[in-house]
Amino acid sequence: MKHRTRLGVALSTFALLVAGCGSPGKPVDPAPVGSVERPQPANAALENDVQGGGTADQSCNPTASLSPNGSIPSGSTMDEIRERGHLSVGVDQNTFLFGFRNPTSGALEGFDIDIAREVAREIFGDPNAVQFRAITSAQRIPALQNGDVDIVVRTFSITCERLEDISFSTVYYVAGQKVLVGVNSDVEGIGDLGGKRVCAAKESTSLKNIAAADPAPVPISVDDWSDCLVMLQQGQVDAVSTDDTILAGMAEQDPTVKIVGERFTDELYGIGVPKENEDMVRFVNAVLDRVRGGAWQQSYNRWLLERLGPASPPSPDYQ
Repeated sequence: MKHRTRLGVALSTFALLVAGCGSPGKPVDPAPVGSVERPQPANAALENDVQGGGTADQSCNPTASLSPNGSIPSGSTMDEIRERGHLSVGVDQNTFLFGFRNPTSGALEGFDIDIAREVAREIFGDPNAVQFRAITSAQRIPALQNGDVDIVVRTFSITCERLEDISFSTVYYVAGQKVLVGVNSDVEGIGDLGGKRVCAAKESTSLKNIAAADPAPVPISVDDWSDCLVMLQQGQVDAVSTDDTILAGMAEQDPTVKIVGERFTDELYGIGVPKENEDMVRFVNAVLDRVRGGAWQQSYNRWLLERLGPASPPSPDYQ
């Protein structure tokens, strides 16, 4: 009986093995795969309700700032900063040439970073007594209003609308909006982009200037300018449009893109300061007066001369 049982088990096992070596049957078709879109940067959005205007509003004199005063009296904003031990500055970390992170050292570098360090130098005698806070374009005004930073130095265009919420220094740089496209594009300027997808940073004057263009492009907004470059590289937008300074950094990083057209705006860069800190505005203006005497040109020659050609610091305009 035991022999028959063992024989039965052996035969059953053999049958299973034979069945396993037989035809697997008709394979199951995998789920069909269509065309796959590359993921867009986080928070990229089609902007249907952007109010055009940007830097066009001339209801005030945006270049006029408070007269300079480089003293640091007891109890002043600068004295409180000195007591804290560092200057807090809102900056960019994604705009090559102006505010970017050195991939080797990890340090923040660029023209705007140099300007911020000069303010720290004047307060502490040390350009490194500064704590940088990387912020997006949309975070610039809230960071000042909430007291998160002492100043913002981040390709920050002075406009009448923004002057209602914060204060600005005198103009320390004049840029102008242009267009960036792929090297094989036949677009020659903003006028060729009607109905085309054009990228700019959220809450930037560039986005509003795109919305005001005629014929009207389709504005696409992102958190950082580097996101615009990625979308252009992936064919998700037809162009990027912002200040020539920012576009120069993109073109330096990517030889497959080019800057086209003439400037169609003037962008007046100032240092943003909380509305209530008039003493800080005057102090920063005194710093900029000193910087125009040499440090401005040294920084410009290092970062921008080769890409944008010769330039000199703009003259200050005081109220």
